[in-house]
Amino acid sequence: MENNPYHRIAVLADTHGLLRPEITEILGTCEVILHGGDLSSRKILDELEQIAPVHVVRGNNDKEWAEGMAEELDVTLFGLRIYMIHNQKHRRKNLEGIDLFIYGHSHKYEQKTEEGVCFLNPGSCGPRRFRLPVTMAVLEVQEGTGQWRVEKIDLTGGEENRQALKGLTEENLEQTVQSILRDMKAGRQVETIARRLGLDREFVEQVCRIYVTHPGVDAQGIVSKMEVNALFQRRG
Repeated sequence: MENNPYHRIAVLADTHGLLRPEITEILGTCEVILHGGDLSSRKILDELEQIAPVHVVRGNNDKEWAEGMAEELDVTLFGLRIYMIHNQKHRRKNLEGIDLFIYGHSHKYEQKTEEGVCFLNPGSCGPRRFRLPVTMAVLEVQEGTGQWRVEKIDLTGGEENRQALKGLTEENLEQTVQSILRDMKAGRQVETIARRLGLDREFVEQVCRIYVTHPGVDAQGIVSKMEVNALFQRRG
């Protein structure tokens, strides 16, 4: 792909109301933006549309403002045939004729090939879910040949996770989450909770976000969703 010019397509999902400056810079190098859902606000879509043409599907957190937005989408870009839906569990069964299937929802980057179709979840580049990296992808499609490749963009490293866990242990983690939830239910803001309990703001924010987006979840369930066990094992 080195001898011919190529087109760049940005692929992102689960921005949840946050468009990071680093992401905006990358988007500015692309001709088209594909968003796999859960923008969570019209403002994010407006910002994206100011950068490049946007193809987007509606996510489960895209509420009244997104009424009428397509829940699944077929689009062909530079000869590349693409199918999009937010949650891959709801995808149509027949992907015949599709080159690339884009989805989101899990916040976890995934790239695999099944029966000739590339499955791509760009992960989340919005507010960080504890331990999971901040990721997106860029497609490069070669002019003339139609050859294409996927570049994973990872904007995080392990040091941030270690800082977020400072002062916490596997033994006191669930109790700490319970304290955060009590403060949250009492109406305290993230900054206030973090300061009062002496915790990393990002850690508190993620606990609150998981509680809000998963109705009925308890402290143990939040800890499970944070997937901290492997992180504690690596921290030393």
